[in-house]
Amino acid sequence: MTIRQAHDIFVVRQRGREVAAALGLEEQDQIRIATALSEVARQMLAAVGGAEVSFQAVGRHAPQSLQVDVVSPVPLTQADLTRGDPLPVGRLVDTLSVSHADAVTVVTMSRRLPPSAARLTPERLDALRAELAATSPGSPLDELAAQNQQLIAALDEVRSQRDELARLNAELQETNRGVLALYGQLSEELEETNRGVVALYAELDEKSAQLRGANEAKTRFLANASHELRAPVTAIIGLARLLADASSDPLTAEQLRQVELIRGSATDLLGLVNDLLDLAKAESGRIEPSWEDVDLCAVFGQLRGTLRALASRPQFELVVEEPEPPALIRSDEVLLSRVLRNLLHNGLKFTERGEVRMRARLDDGRWELSVSDTGVGIPPELHERIFEEFYQVPSATPVPGAGTGTGLGLPYARRLVTLLGGSLTVSSEPGRGSTFTVRLPVRGGP
Repeated sequence: MTIRQAHDIFVVRQRGREVAAALGLEEQDQIRIATALSEVARQMLAAVGGAEVSFQAVGRHAPQSLQVDVVSPVPLTQADLTRGDPLPVGRLVDTLSVSHADAVTVVTMSRRLPPSAARLTPERLDALRAELAATSPGSPLDELAAQNQQLIAALDEVRSQRDELARLNAELQETNRGVLALYGQLSEELEETNRGVVALYAELDEKSAQLRGANEAKTRFLANASHELRAPVTAIIGLARLLADASSDPLTAEQLRQVELIRGSATDLLGLVNDLLDLAKAESGRIEPSWEDVDLCAVFGQLRGTLRALASRPQFELVVEEPEPPALIRSDEVLLSRVLRNLLHNGLKFTERGEVRMRARLDDGRWELSVSDTGVGIPPELHERIFEEFYQVPSATPVPGAGTGTGLGLPYARRLVTLLGGSLTVSSEPGRGSTFTVRLPVRGGP
């Protein structure tokens, strides 16, 4: 197309919109490319008195584009085209460039076709050219009317967008008011919760102080009661021993049996008193370990000699496996011996046949001292309860003549192991015996 007079600008604008529509551009893009083309044509007409316009389909594969070239027959500068102002049409198209070649100036603009547009094949382009050639351009009045309709539609769209923006702004303000109200409500609830938490902590502190007081009172009671009971119980044992002595007046068989029952009961009671005293000392924190290097071989040998007399039952064996020397551990020998003796006593008390075995092994910087037996075993749900004070497994029946126990030995042993910096655990199943394991660091103490 050729631009020689003002009338041609209207024709070029109309043709630009028709070409854009034929290639599949959306209505708004049609208006943008037509407006950009008419503006460049107007500037060319004002600068040099005319120009040539060509429309091209660029690209064989998607995305394809509509390219419009406006060619000036004489070379022009940017200032000639814009009269000192940038080209105002750059925002209407995807690309806009000005090139100079062979004494001509070419202004090139393009717009990408939407993905929904049909692909431009040579056959389709031939058909579009024939279709456009068969139509004649309208008059300037028709183009002005079309521009007015486009302007009215654009104004309607702007007004709709403004109304929508106002509606969204009102919804946003309403949402903000709701958020502020919710924030205020949450702040009040959080403040109320904080007051409740503070009150709960105060109550917990009070309960904790009461529990500490009750625990201290219990410890004092156990210590005082045990201390007061020890003397008369010891006296009963001594008197019973004197009555049963051969140098005293002879007793009948029945009287001798009764005296032995008294002495046995008093001995059990003295064991209970001693356990209570030991437990009270452990709970009050008055037991201070005396740290020294302890030879486990010596400890194991002493325990074997001390407890051998208690393992004189038929079909029963006490096995003490001494560790290979040097078996040294930094601990308190007295407290450690009490713990192991307690565990061995338990095994002897509840194992009628089979064996009670004590062994030691070094594992990753810690000694594992274990006492296992072939007794009745302990159900898994009671593994922690046996370390509670005065608790005894209901199904555990002591071996005849081994005593009844008090339920204080294991709690006392666990407290001592804790004082020595270790742990005491149990592994047991009913009918398969029990294994108590003491784990202590090689270098304990401060």
